[in-house]
Amino acid sequence: MFFKKEKDKNYSKDFKMEFAGRELIVEVGKYAPQTSGSCLVRYGGTSVLVTAVQGDEREGIDYFPLLVEYSEKLYAAGKIKGSRWIKREGRPTDEAVLTGRVIDRSIRPLFNDASRKDIQIVASVLEYDGENDPAFCSLLGTSIALMVSPIEWAGPAVGFLVGKVGDELVLNPTNTARAKSDFEVFTVGTPDGIDMLEARCNESSEDDVMSAIEFADKHIKKMIKFVEDIQKEIGIPKISAESQLTDEEKQQRELIDQKIEEFFKDKDTKTIFTADKEETEANIRTLNKDLNETLKEDSEISKELRSFGMRRLDEKLTEKAREMILKDNQRPDGRKTDELRDINCEVGLFNRTHGTGLFKRGLTHVLSIVTLGSPGAEQLLDGMEIEGTKRYMHHYNFPGFSVGSVQPNRGASRRDIGHGTLAENALIPVLPSKEDFPYTIRVVSEVLSSNGSSSQAAACGSTLALMHAGVPIKRPVAGIAMGLITGKSLDDYVVLTDIQGVEDHSGDMDFKVAGTEKGITAIQLDIKLHGISLKICKETLEKAKNARLKILETMTKTIPESNKELSEFAPRIITMKIDPEDIRVVIGPGGKMINQMIADYDVQIDLEDDGTVFITSTNQEGAQKAVEHIEALTKKVLPGEIYEGKITKIVTSQSGGEVGAIVEFLPGKDGMVHISEFKYERIDKVSDIVKVGDTLKVKVMEVDEERGRIGLSVKALLEKPEGWQDRPPRTPRPNNFNNRGPRRDSRPKRY
Repeated sequence: MFFKKEKDKNYSKDFKMEFAGRELIVEVGKYAPQTSGSCLVRYGGTSVLVTAVQGDEREGIDYFPLLVEYSEKLYAAGKIKGSRWIKREGRPTDEAVLTGRVIDRSIRPLFNDASRKDIQIVASVLEYDGENDPAFCSLLGTSIALMVSPIEWAGPAVGFLVGKVGDELVLNPTNTARAKSDFEVFTVGTPDGIDMLEARCNESSEDDVMSAIEFADKHIKKMIKFVEDIQKEIGIPKISAESQLTDEEKQQRELIDQKIEEFFKDKDTKTIFTADKEETEANIRTLNKDLNETLKEDSEISKELRSFGMRRLDEKLTEKAREMILKDNQRPDGRKTDELRDINCEVGLFNRTHGTGLFKRGLTHVLSIVTLGSPGAEQLLDGMEIEGTKRYMHHYNFPGFSVGSVQPNRGASRRDIGHGTLAENALIPVLPSKEDFPYTIRVVSEVLSSNGSSSQAAACGSTLALMHAGVPIKRPVAGIAMGLITGKSLDDYVVLTDIQGVEDHSGDMDFKVAGTEKGITAIQLDIKLHGISLKICKETLEKAKNARLKILETMTKTIPESNKELSEFAPRIITMKIDPEDIRVVIGPGGKMINQMIADYDVQIDLEDDGTVFITSTNQEGAQKAVEHIEALTKKVLPGEIYEGKITKIVTSQSGGEVGAIVEFLPGKDGMVHISEFKYERIDKVSDIVKVGDTLKVKVMEVDEERGRIGLSVKALLEKPEGWQDRPPRTPRPNNFNNRGPRRDSRPKRY
């Protein structure tokens, strides 16, 4: 690590401050000495090691190669992986991927996008106390590791959660406080303003969300000073990518810039950007081809310089698109700044699926499909931070054909996971409780065509699909993506409603807001600037609300409320309650009883600890039989009740005599008919009158719960013979050892 104090290879220093009532400790220089920059952040009982490494220049790429990894190991929480066969951690959990994306989205705008040097950030959670957020430590550690390194970066960027418990805003709440919070907003800021937002809300008002952002902004400034003080103490001068260019390379780049200016001299920007995406893309491809041919005519221009020229062309097109909006007040497709694209909604496109919804906004088309399952189909969560189950899952797929490109399908990308979670968070607040709707719900959003804001189209399409499936959601949810174009200063700007692809690419902001008519449910903000003002945040939220209400109006015209009936192909769930003590009876030894019912009746049976039983099946006759079987298993048998049962065994004594028969009169319940309880007349052998497999009508005479025995009688149901007199109850014999009189022979007994 390249510290100012290069001569002392063992140099390290700790920095401390109090934040949100807890001690924050940053250790710099002690760990990972061969990195470009590193630090260990301790907060409460949570510790995260963050490393930053810069590699060599990469040739032949047209993007900034930044790789951010958030690594959570189960040892940090004192756990061993639950799998019997595999104990090493596998691919990152969705939660880990999302935390990595939060770090990436926060720091990426502050890098020099022209750099082609590999940069890797790794945040490794070393201990986790179950209360303090590792994401806060990871982002703070990333800022410090980059600030003390020679890597060119315009930081710091720091962020944390703000919750609301009751009427009070809570700074960096613990997990206990988060469970009580009405909403949580992860706000990231830089010296220039708000850099990134991630919010999960329970239909919160725009004013409430804005107050949380303003509250966070005050504390961000304190944390930025803390990081800057560390950088002044330890950091070294940054190495600029531009400063590494030779004079000859600078002259060559100036030549390319002149060529591009001449190339654009007679080009009308308004003919390049049209309302038709495919036409616009064709125009840009033609420009690329023409410029490449023009540069080829100059023999002094190398292939590498032509590649640089192509990047400059993209920057020039971005500049032209921004000028159209900012100066001419004209969007590429001719819309006004607050105008939505044409919206079209459909439901019920397929019969066999449980619910479908197709949402079209311009050339962005998303098909969402709902599948309903039993409570036992819930997803099991076994991560460092999260354990338990998940009953609502939202998966998002973005195939190459949606943008007309050829891409191999290699599973869900980090972007797919992030967009799916955003739509999932948007819909969770309106879902019915498990008590009201016990189904496990999976929604898959397939992006069929994309021209911007597909994640918010997924939220809209999924609302339509859920309502069509008959899921009784509280209110419909809609989402919108807002954009921003700025001039030379942040005071010169235009907020755009419903951005499309070219505006997303050329603009400065992608501010996604989802919610109901009542309030916001989810937010995700990404920017390309070093920060935006609170004023821009507030204006964007207000315009997003207006757009959201217009979208909801269109959606409810297609389907005003959730269907009252489920699809005929969806399973039905019957809910019943039993005594928790009877759960073991329903399960049976080694699961024998419950597995037999599942096989016999073609059902799925799930039991809760409180005695709630869910029976799920598409076969209603089988489900009803399962209900009757469980009722019989858990029924409390009382003396005097009459049943019909089957003989399963003839009971014999040790001497071989037949003493009775076992009768199973309810599933899993049986009792014994003593030989004397078959007839009033004396019989010598039980097998003389019955055999195994015979059906008998019996009456319950005695229930011994302690010994688990039930006495049955057949003769109690027969008519008594004439003159028959019941014998008086037998007097119990005296206990030979306690109740008998004195022994006639008091001499000791020999054994």
